[in-house]
Amino acid sequence: MELVTKKKLALIAGRSNVALAEEVAGQLGVPLLDANLAAFANGELHCRLDASVRGADVFIMQSHVSTSEASVNDSIMEQLIVVDAAKRASAKRITAVMPFFGYARQDRKSEGREPITARLIADLFLAAGAQRLMSVDLHSGQIQGFFSGPVDHLTAMPVLVDYMRHLGDDLVIVSPDAGRVKVAERYSNQLHADLATIHKRRLKGVKNQVEALDVMGDVDGRTCVLIDDMIDTAGTIVAAAEQLKARGAARIMAATTHGVLSPPAIERLNASCIERVVITNTLPLPPEKRSPKIEVLSIASVIADTIDAVFEDASVSEIFGGQNQT
Repeated sequence: MELVTKKKLALIAGRSNVALAEEVAGQLGVPLLDANLAAFANGELHCRLDASVRGADVFIMQSHVSTSEASVNDSIMEQLIVVDAAKRASAKRITAVMPFFGYARQDRKSEGREPITARLIADLFLAAGAQRLMSVDLHSGQIQGFFSGPVDHLTAMPVLVDYMRHLGDDLVIVSPDAGRVKVAERYSNQLHADLATIHKRRLKGVKNQVEALDVMGDVDGRTCVLIDDMIDTAGTIVAAAEQLKARGAARIMAATTHGVLSPPAIERLNASCIERVVITNTLPLPPEKRSPKIEVLSIASVIADTIDAVFEDASVSEIFGGQNQT
């Protein structure tokens, strides 16, 4: 007996960033399946998939973020529960799509008796039944090695580079600290722009506080774009911008993938010398986090192209010209 099977793609989303999931579904030309997520009276979560996923290639999408209705831990738990539901519904392959990977900054022990929570998150998804992970601009590349299976590391570089091409010829790409130099260098190569670096010191034992010390590179009279993977409380970006302004930068902008924007980020950005902050929609932007300085670009096409490549068993790195692997 010989049986020819058809591949079926199923896209399911949690509740943290439905707008992005709907946009991705539209680009793929597939319906967004409803997980029917709800909470019991005691706060425990429940879901029931509204369609069969037996034998399907299932992609379960969720940004790990705090919203007015749920915490970042709730977002992670929602995705884990949907993964488990898909596994028990006989999905052929399950890919957990995380536009923003929660706890990514806890990727090593910086002091004694600390957890490596990024590894814990990877272990949880493996235990739940995910066979593959997909995320955008991980805080550190080593997180790919925390998961015992394929990890597709996407980058928002194509979207951000297209935006920055219109900023003029006298452009300087600036790394806000030494840890982001390689990323900033990739942007500068793509844009044929100069590169500068801020020397930064993080205050030991004090969370979310940094001290920008000096600028390495020529920024006098030029348009500077600070590149980072995320803006959380905006302390790093604002301190770096002050150093650039002191060194004579004509215009200062910031471009980042993830707009976490925890308080007091909006107040800091509004009061800063940064002219424009460009982020992507890996995380939702609620009204309280909006500002005239912030512009949001869509990452949906990048995620949709990657999901399509994985479904077709094609190369993911070719989408990014190999830039997502370096």
